[in-house]
Amino acid sequence: MTPKHLGELEHMVLLSIVRLGPGAYGMSVLRELEERAGRKVSRGALYLVLERLVEKAYLRASMGEPSPERGGRAKRFFELTDEGREALRVSGRSLMALWDGMESLLEEGP
Repeated sequence: MTPKHLGELEHMVLLSIVRLGPGAYGMSVLRELEERAGRKVSRGALYLVLERLVEKAYLRASMGEPSPERGGRAKRFFELTDEGREALRVSGRSLMALWDGMESLLEEGP
């Protein structure tokens, strides 16, 4: 199966989940995006992207145990699948190939 192209936010979400490891859940991904990428994302937008990535089979979701701190609700954890790993590799290579040599072109100006 040929990996589909990733949108910018999808790419950032997958990278955040890889960095966070097995403890990745919605709010931790949101914090990671804000702290590392300086990207403010609404919860709604993030959860839409997470659902889309699960539907594409790039992420696997599982429920944790309910906790009293969350009013008895469980966290939904996300993990990268092999398909997601491949999509991230392909997308990363494409971006790096496009960026190759751009620094000097961007510094030149008009």
